[in-house]
Order: sequence, then C-alpha cells, then structure tokens
Amino acid sequence: MLALAGVLATTGCGATESAKNAAGKGLRVAPATFPVSLNIYQYPAEAAVQGPVQHVLETLVTRSGNDYQPRLATKWSQPNDTTWTFTLRSGVKFSDGKALTADDVKASADALIKAGSSLAPLWEPVKSVTATDEHTVTITTAQPLGTMLATVSLLPITEAGKASSESYWKKPIGTGPYTVKEWSPDKQLVLSRNAKYWGAKPSIPAITYLNIPEESARITALSTGEADVTNGIGADSVDQVKKMPGVTYDTKPGYSYEFIWFNSSRKPFTDKRVRQALWYAVDVKQIVGDLYGEQAKLAQAPIPQPVFGAPQLSPYPYDPAKAKKLLAEAGYPHGFSTTIQWASSDDTNQNSLGQAFVSYWAKIGVKVKPLPKERSVWLEDLNKLKWDMNLQGNTVATGDADYTLGRLYTCDAKRMGYCNHKLDSLLAQAKATLDPAERTALYKQAAQIIWSDAVGIFPADFTVDLAYRKNVTGLTIDPAGRQSFVHAKLTN
Repeated sequence: MLALAGVLATTGCGATESAKNAAGKGLRVAPATFPVSLNIYQYPAEAAVQGPVQHVLETLVTRSGNDYQPRLATKWSQPNDTTWTFTLRSGVKFSDGKALTADDVKASADALIKAGSSLAPLWEPVKSVTATDEHTVTITTAQPLGTMLATVSLLPITEAGKASSESYWKKPIGTGPYTVKEWSPDKQLVLSRNAKYWGAKPSIPAITYLNIPEESARITALSTGEADVTNGIGADSVDQVKKMPGVTYDTKPGYSYEFIWFNSSRKPFTDKRVRQALWYAVDVKQIVGDLYGEQAKLAQAPIPQPVFGAPQLSPYPYDPAKAKKLLAEAGYPHGFSTTIQWASSDDTNQNSLGQAFVSYWAKIGVKVKPLPKERSVWLEDLNKLKWDMNLQGNTVATGDADYTLGRLYTCDAKRMGYCNHKLDSLLAQAKATLDPAERTALYKQAAQIIWSDAVGIFPADFTVDLAYRKNVTGLTIDPAGRQSFVHAKLTN
C-alpha cells in the first residue's frame, strides 16, 4: 500500500478530489503495468509503453477494426504491387513548432529498422523508404506486401535527427494531442494538452499515469477517487469492482493470449507425438474456466479470434489415455522428466496456470520442474532457446495474423526450434498477397499446421478490461491493450 499512500499524499481525498479533478485537473490512470521507458524504438511491442506514448507520437495510419484510417497520412496508393505512396497531412507541426515533413517519416522508419527490435521481421520485405518530396513518402518492397498498412500503424513518427539521443526519450517531441510534461520513472508520467495540435483538441487538459503495482491498491485508489481509470482486474476481484458505487467495469475480446511453447530442437520435443500427448493430457477447458472465468475463452487457434486471419479450429479434448498411447508410441511409455519456465512476476494467474499444467502432466508420468525466472533472465534464455518448455503471454499488436504467425513461426525466426518449410511457404504467400480473402484462407492453413503439429499449447484468448469512475465518458477499449484517452471526457 506504500504506492497508494504516496498517491493519497499528493492528491488529497476522495469525493472532494474527484470534484476538483472534473473541474480541470485531468485524468488519472493507474495502469496494471506502468511504462518502463518512453523509448518506443527500444520497446516497440510493449503495450505499457506504446499506450501512453501514442498520445504524443502519431502514426501515418491507425487501425479501425480490420480497416485503416488516416492520421498523419491523408491518403495512400499503390502505383504497382511493390510500391506504396503516402501523402502527408499539410500544416502539421511538432510540439516544438517544427513542421512535419517526409524526412521525419523516413528517419523514423530507418531508426526503427536499425534498432533491430522484435518488430524487425515486419520490415524485412522493405527495400527502401524515400522522402519523394516534402509531403510524400514512398516505400518500396522486394515483393507485394499485404501487411504494409498494419506495419506502418506501428511506426510512431519522431523528429528527424533527434530520436537517436537518449535525452530525447525523457520528453519525446511529437505531433500528437499531448506533450510530456513530467516523466518520473517508477512514479508517474504526466501528459499535457498540446496547444499546437493540428486536429481537434482533446477535452481533458492533462493525463497522469500513476505507478501503483499492487492490484488491491489500484482498486482502492479507484474506489476513493484517487484514480479515475485502471485495468488488469484479476478474476477474483471482478465482482468487487462491479459492485463499487460510481464505478463502471467494461470488457471486450482482445488480441492477447497465453501459450506454452515446446523447444522442438530438444528431445523429446523433436517428436510431435510427445507435444501432442502433453496437450491431450491436460483439461485445458477446465483450467481456463477455473482461473479466468469470463476474462478468457478457450483458444481456437494460435492467435486470438478477434485477430484478422484467425480461424476456428477444434480444441484438443482432454484425453489422458490417448496421451499415454502417444507417449508410448514415441518411446516414452513411462514418461520423462523436463522443465518449464516463465517470467516470475505478480501475475498469480500465470503462475497458477503453469502449476496446473504441471499437475496434469504428472498424472501421465511426465515430471515437470517449474523454473520461474526474473524477467530479464527469462527473456535472454528465451531468445537463446535455453529452455524445454516456455509459458508466456503475447499480444497481436497490429490485429493481423502476420504479426504473430509470420514473425514467430518461420524457420528463420528460430523462436522455438520448430521449422516447417510448407508453413514458411504459406506464411510468405499470405504476407505477399493483397487480397484479404486469400490471406485469410492461407492463414487458416498455416494455423492448422501449427495446431496439428502442437508447436505449442494455446490455452486461452483474453478479454481486455477497463474499470473507471462514472464521471469518465468517451472511452473505447482497445483490443491490443494500447488504451487511448484522446476522446475521453470528465464530468462533475
């Protein structure tokens, strides 16, 4: 409760504070995960970073369902199958007064590509990004690229020549409706309304992100009015929040999911019968229902159902007899010993999920040692394939199947020791196809291979939630968890 105590000391108390807040102090958000940095090149796939920073740095286009809407680009076209031309909006300025030009877009793309981040595979087909003239950007690709709009929707535009400085990321300068007023790592992030914003000015003058790590403290802060919005409410706390006077709790299907990868480069996971056996051995439906309630649904594909390209596949039924039969056929009639690791954190549901799977596997003779690790160590070992099985969560940030399937499951990706050249071919075709219906059909075939080969176990698709005080209106939940408050309003 120390974090909450700090918030109470600086904001005063409950109803009185709520009234003052509505009068112009701004919106106070207590996110489940506080941003570790504002550097979107260093953390391009972290929703906790991208969510707040999107208020400051804008993209060329934004996703709207399975379509895309103009933002800094007013229109785009394809002169041919390997060329995309984006026309920039006129009259846009960065918050320091500098006019936005095509050079800024080129520099931003070059910087993101050079960073070699987890988004690098999305840009591999891109041959060049050119500032054709002051307001025109031309992107040339080595092949047709049906994912181009999804890719540029994850490209925040920074000022050319400035983003390479570490000091820039303490207060990044953008074209967005807010500017960074204060950034205190591990404490709070304060955004102020950008008086020079090119578009409609947001109603709320300031947004303050508060670092309150403990769920119970965030819920208390919401109840007393010290916070206006929070998210990531655990299944055990949902009823409590729903019953709070003056608080609204909303959810919607999201792009996040939980999964367990097998290291297919290590025995016994080189044999798909072993991988399939471990899936059949677990009553996944029961576990997901017990742990997550209404917050998750049994997965039907390696990507969540709201994602473009996600098919509806048949979940593996709970069949321990079949699991034992497959193990015997693979040469393990008495089971074997192995390990599973995940990033240790306050995510008790993930810990419980891992332990539940371990218990079920023990029933078929497979002894699994849990190895929770500090996140940085876990991530390093994950990338080096220093693991047997790995439990983790992920978000399909673009809402497009290619972001996950085409980025993680190719032979070149080397993410889980699995390589299937037929799968590679399907994913390459899907990436290069401009016809959405054809892409959907190709992703269904690709997902079926991943599913049937049990490259991993995919237990659950998650909902995204928001809990907020009833004087907050205008919120639309983002399925990728990158919540925007640009259109929010505060009333008395």
